[in-house]
Amino acid sequence: MSTETSSQDAHEGEPEAVTLDQLRAAVNMRAAAYGHIFDVLTERFGSEEAVDLLGEATRRLGTDMGKHFASHGPDDTVGLCDAFLGGIPGREALFAPEVIERSDARMEIQFHRCPLKDFWVADGRSDADIERLCRAAGRIDGGLFERAGFVFKGRTWKPGQSGCCRLIVEPGADG
Repeated sequence: MSTETSSQDAHEGEPEAVTLDQLRAAVNMRAAAYGHIFDVLTERFGSEEAVDLLGEATRRLGTDMGKHFASHGPDDTVGLCDAFLGGIPGREALFAPEVIERSDARMEIQFHRCPLKDFWVADGRSDADIERLCRAAGRIDGGLFERAGFVFKGRTWKPGQSGCCRLIVEPGADG
């Protein structure tokens, strides 16, 4: 009987390290899926209904994610900012967030990059489609922050603007 263990056994139970390239590939797959869903919905119902339907699906995903931030609601915007930014994998490389305001009154973050938008640009999508896809995908943030008990007032990218979305979060009604 051998006393040697395989490298797999030696690392059992440890989280597998994910490279930035693997993370980009996963986000690109998500962006491609959003794009295909948007295209199918647009063919069936028109672009604005496609934005509404895809947006509702991403909002629901955000609502699922928001429970992880509920301990900060409805008014710990400073703690929320730290927890939210701390939970973004590949934060600087993929999103380049700039904290505009981190106070008891508000959390405001400008994202200078977005891997979803970068994919859609590289995929050759029109500015109009990218703006629509950003509106739909950006509803994830509203679902997340509202589920956590906050008021979400963010804005998504529009043609002619640099960077990407701006998250603006304020204390909820009970805060």
